[in-house]
Amino acid sequence: MIVYKKDDEIELIRESCLLVCKTLTHVATRIKPGIKGKEIDREAEELIRDHGAKPGFKGYNGFPATLCISVNEQIVHGIPSDEPFKDGDIVSVDCGVYWNYFFGDAAYTFAIGDVDKEIMKLLVVTKDCLYRGIDKAVEGNRIGDIGYAVQNYAEKECGYGVIRELVGHGVGRNLHESPEVPNYGKRGKGQKLKEGLVIAIEPMVNLGDRKIRQSGDGWTVFAKDRSPSAHYEHTIAVRSGNADILSDHAGIEKAIKNNPELKEISIKS
Repeated sequence: MIVYKKDDEIELIRESCLLVCKTLTHVATRIKPGIKGKEIDREAEELIRDHGAKPGFKGYNGFPATLCISVNEQIVHGIPSDEPFKDGDIVSVDCGVYWNYFFGDAAYTFAIGDVDKEIMKLLVVTKDCLYRGIDKAVEGNRIGDIGYAVQNYAEKECGYGVIRELVGHGVGRNLHESPEVPNYGKRGKGQKLKEGLVIAIEPMVNLGDRKIRQSGDGWTVFAKDRSPSAHYEHTIAVRSGNADILSDHAGIEKAIKNNPELKEISIKS
């Protein structure tokens, strides 16, 4: 069942999403070669709890951490580890927060140091896919319009692999609500988008084939061909005009500019 949100509920979701992005901004100030995922995860949990909120992921179906930290060929759901990040790594950091009875959700992929140009292009394209999908998330369109915008650009124009098994989702009093929001689809197909629908749009794109495998830890999903993978996510509210983006990457991107160990991921406006 789809639960449409009232304006005051959307503002509470926005607050949760902005705390998520504040947490990811902190990550952007700290991530560099030599630092460990577990260190960043501990700091993220402390920041969230200091605001009177709870980590949205920790304990969710048994997940053991505050952040999903997925490195290189890992796509999503990576468990923070004691393995130090290295120069040339790309690191997807996904964060959720539960605050004032509503969840927030967002993700960003960071490029550490001297990342290969081909991989940087993957990050740029995946980030571009996010906004192409958001552009279609308006009242009167359908879920398939979002997926088509992502898939057509990533696969047909750029030759990458768009993940099928992992999708975006509704967000509200539960972390994952209906409807599912695939990153592939056909224009004019699927659930009709109406004002008050809040969804997370999150393209997951592989440099190589779209096929995936799951690690023995029961969580980490990685590209079967071990090619690098990128992941960006915003939570948005459907409106009659442009989509209302409830999360905000601006602080993250400002922190990236000020961190000499990170590369900017810029797309054309």
